[in-house]
Amino acid sequence: MSFVDKSMQVLHEAGYKYTKKRADMLNVFDQEGDYFLNAKEIQQRLETQYPGISFDTIYRNLKLFEEYHFLETSEISGEMVFRKHCNPNMGHHHHFICINCGKTQAIQSCPVSFFQEQLPGCQIMNHTIELQGLCADCQNKAS
Repeated sequence: MSFVDKSMQVLHEAGYKYTKKRADMLNVFDQEGDYFLNAKEIQQRLETQYPGISFDTIYRNLKLFEEYHFLETSEISGEMVFRKHCNPNMGHHHHFICINCGKTQAIQSCPVSFFQEQLPGCQIMNHTIELQGLCADCQNKAS
């Protein structure tokens, strides 16, 4: 079953109606897998299919998708961005995010033990480590 079909099934079982807009919005993320997108970019991708689709509709559904763990979020330059949630089979990992194009790359190593050593007597319960910068493609374009 595809990402879109699974997600729509979960929503249906939770009492939400199937709408083509929701499915098409999820499909954008399925196609863009490794990229973070902001709400405006989603609106632009759907504008030809749904002229006049409201920003509120986009954002409301993005938050719903985040709540059900279909999407993960980050913040780049003060703006919320969204991407398809990582494959759970990847296990614990972190991300590098390009602040220009939104492309993400998984980082398999985790430096939390380094931080635990810096905090004697404290117990780290949870963490998120995210590196932001320019990917190789964006650096090459800027040169």
